[in-house]
Amino acid sequence: MNYDDLITLTTDVGCLLLANGAEIYRVEESMQRIFRAYGVETGEIFAIPTCINVTITTPTGKPVTLIRRIPVRGTNLDKVERGNDLCRRICHDRPDFRAVRRELAQIERRPVYGLLFQILAFAMVAFFFTLFYGGDFTDAYWAMFCGAVIKIVCHNMNRFHANSFFVNIVASFAAAALAMLAAQFNFALDTDKVIIGALMNLVPGIAITSFMRDLIAGDLMAGLIRFTESMLVATAIAIGAGIALTMTRMIWGV
Repeated sequence: MNYDDLITLTTDVGCLLLANGAEIYRVEESMQRIFRAYGVETGEIFAIPTCINVTITTPTGKPVTLIRRIPVRGTNLDKVERGNDLCRRICHDRPDFRAVRRELAQIERRPVYGLLFQILAFAMVAFFFTLFYGGDFTDAYWAMFCGAVIKIVCHNMNRFHANSFFVNIVASFAAAALAMLAAQFNFALDTDKVIIGALMNLVPGIAITSFMRDLIAGDLMAGLIRFTESMLVATAIAIGAGIALTMTRMIWGV
């Protein structure tokens, strides 16, 4: 058994899960199961949303440690599902490491929805949330444009690897400013509903759910990190929308 290859491969699986939105307990349990499948009962794993620290002990008593940082994270449940399936097949069949690496490479290359489809999805989210919060169809119609603008801004800023905090500020500013512009020309009646509906695209719902699950599962540090991330996103949304509302009121006096 090449324990260096084993710990590297197992960490690759864990990073795939963690980088695409899996819970901390899922990542640690999956890695433990892979170690046990290959006969290693001494695997110790400590994972937080930005880092995985793994140590195993060989039969000769030599510790092997690997630390992997997760610089970019998102939410892709398709990759999480396929990573879970790969983990189950590893535990059941114990395939060759090269076969597992090919599977990992295929999962990493999985296609995502195109930009136009994502823009449409953001627009539909804004449309229906505006109706949900009490807006009429005119408000929901303009919220669609605000939601589409949010995705376009996020896409273009992410191309330059901009900090997510500033991405959320600019995106929320653009959506709120467009809503206020529509209200100024009497295209929308209730700007509050339009802005709230559009900004729901930026609300970190999965992160909020994940930090609660992490806290309940006893992963306090991971839960606190995700809680802090959620608060930063909420702060960025409030700053961006607040700047837009203040500027438009100063310009138009509304």
